[in-house]
Amino acid sequence: MNSEIKDYKQALLIGIFQKSTDREACNESLDELEGLADTYGLSTKEKIPCQVRKISAATIIGEGKLEEILALASESGVDLIIFDDEISPHQQRNLEKILKKPVIDRTELIIEVFAQRARTREARLQIELAKVKYQMPRLKRLWTHLSRQTAGGGAYLKGEGEKQIEIDRRLLRHRITRLQKEIAEVEEQRKVQRAGRLRTGIPTFAIVGYTNVGKSTLLRALTSADVLVEDKLFATLDTTTRKYILPNKQQILLVDTVGFIRKIPHTLVAAFKSTLEEAIHTDILLHVVDASNPKAIEQAQTTLEVLKSLGASKLPIVTLLNKVDLCEDRVMLTRLRMMFPKTVQISATEGIGFSDLLERMTEEIEALRRLVHVRIPQSNYALVSELMSVGRVSSIEYEENDVILEVEIPNLLAHKVTPFIIAP
Repeated sequence: MNSEIKDYKQALLIGIFQKSTDREACNESLDELEGLADTYGLSTKEKIPCQVRKISAATIIGEGKLEEILALASESGVDLIIFDDEISPHQQRNLEKILKKPVIDRTELIIEVFAQRARTREARLQIELAKVKYQMPRLKRLWTHLSRQTAGGGAYLKGEGEKQIEIDRRLLRHRITRLQKEIAEVEEQRKVQRAGRLRTGIPTFAIVGYTNVGKSTLLRALTSADVLVEDKLFATLDTTTRKYILPNKQQILLVDTVGFIRKIPHTLVAAFKSTLEEAIHTDILLHVVDASNPKAIEQAQTTLEVLKSLGASKLPIVTLLNKVDLCEDRVMLTRLRMMFPKTVQISATEGIGFSDLLERMTEEIEALRRLVHVRIPQSNYALVSELMSVGRVSSIEYEENDVILEVEIPNLLAHKVTPFIIAP
């Protein structure tokens, strides 16, 4: 990992595409890369989409394009070149030799953005692990300033750089082991907290969506939560949970999750899996879409793909078409409504559509519960206590050694009461 990235000010962004039909997608991805660079504090001098017939194993792009980029980099005075696609350590070394500038890729930039913005201990541990894993195969790049040395008579000896690489590699392996142990401990704590939350029976809504679509703004608007709201990609990384009371007095939990993005590095998907799992262990998903963004459909599809990879795509989803006050493309709104079966149009900043949103949330909770009539032996009073704790009891009677209840329960308890259900 280039530890001096924080010292760079201006960047040249390079995108790669092979088919002419992919040029637009390449430009869109470069726009997003510019947003990431801006979030980190880098200004973009120029974005260059490069069409290549074949990806070069040594340098990704061919000699002609490299000469153009070298000339432009020298002219513009940029101090950093960023490739939009992941590059191998070998390619990175070759590119830096040819372009005479530090070269990083989208993965490294995202890791640095995450490292800059992580706040909780868990997020910092996860980011450090991703950094260390990314560093491991790139150690040789960090020591290119130390040349190999030879002894008298031409006998080959290991140079200082090579010795240091071996030492660093061993240190990194120890660091990975320690970080994984610490993360496992944090994950165990999270499981305990999650189990406690599930025992309360309080319905949980996870707010998910593409980065910078207004998730934190929504949480803040509903709960007055003290969360960072900023017009930057990945403004917030840490999961925030807040209690909220619906108009019908139903208590719920709202969980704000890290935003999704295209081409998210595999190292970060793995590193943040425990954080993203908050989107799995929930009752209902609130999928926030920035309806004013021309790429709203593509962003929504990316979010759904990530949810699918996490195993959360079968959960109930309410799609919130946010920023409708800024949306001038009414066709886009129509297309989004047709794509998603349950939509609510809102503006988190203006409070537009909140009554419709709260009504929909109430309906979704009701769909998660069912009214049952049960006769439970008093010998199984632990189940009775659980139903009274998490359910809504309409009536209760004691008949001989049985307890007869009419109770509305979460569907997740249905399997427990099935043997005791009676006709009303």
